[in-house]
Amino acid sequence: MIKGLKICGVSDLETLNYILNHKFPPKFIGFITNYKESRRYVEYEKLKKLVNTKNNVSSFVSVLVDPDDKILEKIKGLNFDFYQLYDVNPERTKIIKEKYNVKVITALTINSQKDVDIYKDYQKISDLILFDGKGYEKSIGFNHEFLNSVPNSVNKMIAGNIKIEDISNFTNKDYFIDLSGALENEKGKKDIEKINKLLNLSILK
Repeated sequence: MIKGLKICGVSDLETLNYILNHKFPPKFIGFITNYKESRRYVEYEKLKKLVNTKNNVSSFVSVLVDPDDKILEKIKGLNFDFYQLYDVNPERTKIIKEKYNVKVITALTINSQKDVDIYKDYQKISDLILFDGKGYEKSIGFNHEFLNSVPNSVNKMIAGNIKIEDISNFTNKDYFIDLSGALENEKGKKDIEKINKLLNLSILK
């Protein structure tokens, strides 16, 4: 059975409050912190208001792509439980984790088995390894069979063009599942009805 859900790309207070007050909230909620190419990117002042929302049910995740020291210093006082790091090497990942006393999700973008095997460089540093598609904000999928080589001892999350209807395919897996685009309407905004459908899935209970 899957370990739980992450809803990523939340960018408005109405959606955030709905998720936090749902009877089956997800394990993680992600906020795009420094990747301005994404339509889900949240400006700092708005981000500060979002993550200051009262929350004792879900872990808040700052999604960061190759973050420099400036953005790390800027967000260090915000209410994040995890930093999700893309394009950060193991040495810098360790430095960030120790300096800011934060849990780390290492995000690896996958196109081949070789890409998956990079997790070995991070497994002693990161609290969770996210295997994502190569598309970043474009929600591109990858062959999940590549993950069969990753032992159960590794704390895993998967993302990349996963739809609500796909969840049943993972019920015998020890993964966290990360969804974003599948929970949006045609205008690219989070859809409350889709979020509700996801969180109420009987197979997750």
